[in-house]
Amino acid sequence: MHRFSANLGFLFTELSETERIAAAAAAGFTGVEMHWPYQVPAPEMRSALSRSELTMLGLNTPVGNAAAGDFGLGALPGREGEFQQAVEQALSYGTAIGASSVHCMAGAVAPDDLVRAEQTFVANLKAAADRAAQASMTILIEPINHRDKPGYFLHRIEQASSIIEKVGRSNVKIMFDCYHIQITQGDLIRRLETHLELIGHVQVAAVPSRAEPDEGEVNYPEILRTLERIGYGGWIGAEYKPRGRTEDGLGWLRAWSKAVSGFSTAASA
Repeated sequence: MHRFSANLGFLFTELSETERIAAAAAAGFTGVEMHWPYQVPAPEMRSALSRSELTMLGLNTPVGNAAAGDFGLGALPGREGEFQQAVEQALSYGTAIGASSVHCMAGAVAPDDLVRAEQTFVANLKAAADRAAQASMTILIEPINHRDKPGYFLHRIEQASSIIEKVGRSNVKIMFDCYHIQITQGDLIRRLETHLELIGHVQVAAVPSRAEPDEGEVNYPEILRTLERIGYGGWIGAEYKPRGRTEDGLGWLRAWSKAVSGFSTAASA
């Protein structure tokens, strides 16, 4: 049975963070995931989740100095201390609100620094995974396309798989965002089949628009059938930028329910 989560960093954004949780529940979602909810006190966030009876999935590590162009710290040589502080903040906050995973953002690196960047990322992920294991949480890493984020270190699914092998921790998994993988590499079905054992979360959006997943070049009903066929048991995150009001664009959810044998819903902030 598929379980869907909508990303509250993109959905219901006319509302406050906690109001988005209630809106997601009212729309029929049963879980949420978030980007950077740290400005909301953890007890307030946990209370909102409890009132709405929603499952809290995960959140991202802080990006670093966004004003200076940072988009993650995990693969940046010389900034290991900052990354570990970001991990600690994410894990502490995530534990307080009942999250099950943290996405460790790699960041952008110069082309001539890729070898050191990989060594840094592997070492950082080992430490992050060991810390996450103490909280019974999963570390996620996500390939992100270079059209949206030029120079982002982690941008291919095979690269993510290789890094996880080098990290050697069972609680490090791939966030397989179909939007990013389609733009960078395509061949989504075979890549889902090949890397199934390492995939901890799947996300969807239309390509190339990143709007509701009911347009564009990806045949998502077939992706859903594939995930069901290969036995993927995790959540599917609706991480897209709505064309208008979130509530007006949820027809895809009803349509998808007819394409698979069963599903449950979840939402992401």
